[in-house]
Amino acid sequence: MVDRFDNQIDTLSQPARHAFAITPHATAEIDPLPKAIYVGTGGDITLRAADSNTDIVFKNVMSGQTLDIRIRYIRATGTSAADLVGLA
Repeated sequence: MVDRFDNQIDTLSQPARHAFAITPHATAEIDPLPKAIYVGTGGDITLRAADSNTDIVFKNVMSGQTLDIRIRYIRATGTSAADLVGLA
């Protein structure tokens, strides 16, 4: 397979090169740190952004929405959204 963009620097504005399932957890950090989160099934998401010291709730996130936010945690408590995919 030839990837014409393989020699490009991977920046936040570049498309994701890796996708992985995220399971909300009380204390586990998300690794690798994603560029964005895809929400398969909508609901609330309690998260902590990469450079924040406190959690915040994104209310009523729609199914199929992508959140352009770098996050360290998605908490199990307070998260009703499901089928979350990290894009890195």
